[in-house]
Amino acid sequence: MSNLFEHHTQPLLPRKVYYRRVVRTSLAGMAALAGSLGIGMVGYHTLEHLPWQDAFLNAAMILSGMGPVATMQTGEGKLFAGCYALFSGIVLIMSLGIIFSPVVHRFLHRFHLEGEKRRQS
Repeated sequence: MSNLFEHHTQPLLPRKVYYRRVVRTSLAGMAALAGSLGIGMVGYHTLEHLPWQDAFLNAAMILSGMGPVATMQTGEGKLFAGCYALFSGIVLIMSLGIIFSPVVHRFLHRFHLEGEKRRQS
């Protein structure tokens, strides 16, 4: 398995390769968000018998951190909503980490390379 990022001793990647990396990690982060949105939709549709549009709205609002729209009527639905809210918070943080990882890595890598140049001169 190859490393996702270059080692600090390697030169900075060309912009074209960097942009491909940004697109790839953005797609991975969005896939994680889409998958968790799908889990929420199925849960609300199955446990609370919400129509698909309402299940989407409720799942999207919780996933974005805004909170539920529909009031849960069943005990199973309330339990699912609480677990889904906790899960959504973790997925949101994880997805942002995946999406922004190449940007942060490039910044730190460039900072490290500039420090090396100063020390050598």
